[in-house]
Amino acid sequence: MAQPIYKVWLSKYKDAWYKLTKDEQNKLMAQGEEALKQVGGEELIMCASMWSSEKWIGWGVEKFPDIEAVLKHSEKLFSLNWFEYMDSISYLGTEMPQT
Repeated sequence: MAQPIYKVWLSKYKDAWYKLTKDEQNKLMAQGEEALKQVGGEELIMCASMWSSEKWIGWGVEKFPDIEAVLKHSEKLFSLNWFEYMDSISYLGTEMPQT
């Protein structure tokens, strides 16, 4: 049975990000947002953490309808060369049943 998949991610920009113009940065972020929407995903929260972490400047939680959507989203980010500009770590999970 398909169930929603939650993705927690932590990220920071790589040097290549800072070589982009502000317009190019904005375009890449908009493409990332569109890639999420195209697979039926949604951003539940995005937080700034540069004030509390030396390693990660931000983190967030995304919700996907199923694992196939997670895989499609990863492919879309790869096609955008997303990981040339972002360093990240993520964890996937499903909702924990309440007992």
